[in-house]
Amino acid sequence: MGISSRFYPNLYKDSVSLMTVSARVTSIPGIEAASVVMASATNVDNLAQAGLGTFEIRPNDLVVAVAGSEEACDEALAVADKLLSTAPADGGDTAAAAPTTSLQMAVAKDPALNLALISVPGDYAAAEAMKALRLGLDVMVFSDNVSVQAELALKLYAREADLMVMGPDCGTSIVNGIPLGFANVVRRGPIGVVGASGTGTQEVTVRIHQNGSGVSQALGTGGHDLADSIGGISMLHGLAALDGDPATKVIVLVSKPPSAAVAAKVLAAARASAKPVVVIFLGADPATITGDGVYGAAYLAQAADMAVALARGEQLSSGDIAISPDMQRTLSDLADSMASSQRHVRGIFSGGTFCFEAQLVHRSHGITARSNTPVAGNAGLADIRTSLENTIIDMGDDEFTQGRPHPMIDPSGKDARIRDEIADPATAVVLFDVVLGYGSADDPTAELISIIDVAGAAARAEGRTVAFIGYVCGTDLDPQDRAAAVAGLQSVGVLIASSNAEAALWSATLIAARGGQR
Repeated sequence: MGISSRFYPNLYKDSVSLMTVSARVTSIPGIEAASVVMASATNVDNLAQAGLGTFEIRPNDLVVAVAGSEEACDEALAVADKLLSTAPADGGDTAAAAPTTSLQMAVAKDPALNLALISVPGDYAAAEAMKALRLGLDVMVFSDNVSVQAELALKLYAREADLMVMGPDCGTSIVNGIPLGFANVVRRGPIGVVGASGTGTQEVTVRIHQNGSGVSQALGTGGHDLADSIGGISMLHGLAALDGDPATKVIVLVSKPPSAAVAAKVLAAARASAKPVVVIFLGADPATITGDGVYGAAYLAQAADMAVALARGEQLSSGDIAISPDMQRTLSDLADSMASSQRHVRGIFSGGTFCFEAQLVHRSHGITARSNTPVAGNAGLADIRTSLENTIIDMGDDEFTQGRPHPMIDPSGKDARIRDEIADPATAVVLFDVVLGYGSADDPTAELISIIDVAGAAARAEGRTVAFIGYVCGTDLDPQDRAAAVAGLQSVGVLIASSNAEAALWSATLIAARGGQR
């Protein structure tokens, strides 16, 4: 295997564009690994750790690094050249307008601007975000690798200026109906969301849309906001903003478990709100949250269902996830048809919150699992490349994405892991998510459907029946065809659930029937 690379001096592309180019390059036959990044200190270090070579730090330059056969590397660099080239604008006989090269120039050209989206290498993101704040702009920081100290400084400044910082590492927001980052297309409506988790916010907004309601705003905070070190500054600001928004009738707060002190602060603010607030702190007992106009939810889908009911003035249901008699029979038949070796679940997720929620559902049914991002009571994996017993992993976590695109953009690595799990004689259930929307792959199920079809048949030829359970997070308005994705997966025997929690419940039920609780 050879390694090839190329620098592009003084060429900037945002993070999503770079990951998209990287995904295209990685898909070339014969390419083992590829990365398309700005040559910042952090990215140069990541390239070295990924085995793609050592490079000098040239922050204004873009670098493409590929590994594979010589012919594939040559083709990959040619493809990258084409994708990264920019044709000059057709200006006719008029002189080209001067490019906007700074936030200050942008605001000078259009003083009505009020939001900056920062998507530069993390080494520089905090400085750009602070420039935006000083210009009076709210900020969404898509970039990660921003220090806690820098995040706190940004958010303290924003709080004093009555501005909001969404992020750092904010992957999902919907502002005035416009999806930002990895986000789904949902109708406008009376429910506002403040989310400290990207895919958690995506499922809540998608479910609201599917229930016939809509979203006023969905404001991301970044995953560190509810830690003691930050204190929930952005979630508190978002809650206050939605409380004062005439278009918002119900508010939903979404997070993995916050610190106890920050949770108490956020819940106190929620109880002081003039509007009903649904809170989903994944893993927290809803009974400890509910009261004084605040409604605790156990799962993401339940939070969305409760918000829709409140917005319509309807009575809240228990929210418990139930298995229909038909599905119970299906799961029982699958369990009975399996070989004696098949006892374990292999959950392969692109969404970190989906992975977290799936572990919680399994634990609530007495099933522990190993993970690269374990919940309390679950064990870690010594080697993230190898599953042991019950394993539920987040392939969107940093340790999987260094040197390669996120699996929402390029699902090939996730698909390959699913193929390996199907071939394991211990696998009873392959549990997975498919996330649609802006930023995600144009056709995230094409290769997956083929893998399930071929590998599933090979397992059956060996006397094994593997159960495939999936959840497709998306709406009928997304750029991808959700109905076609669901139909394609069902055509190869995948059981498609209506929510991530329901998919996990089906899996836990089947694993319990197989005696794989360990």
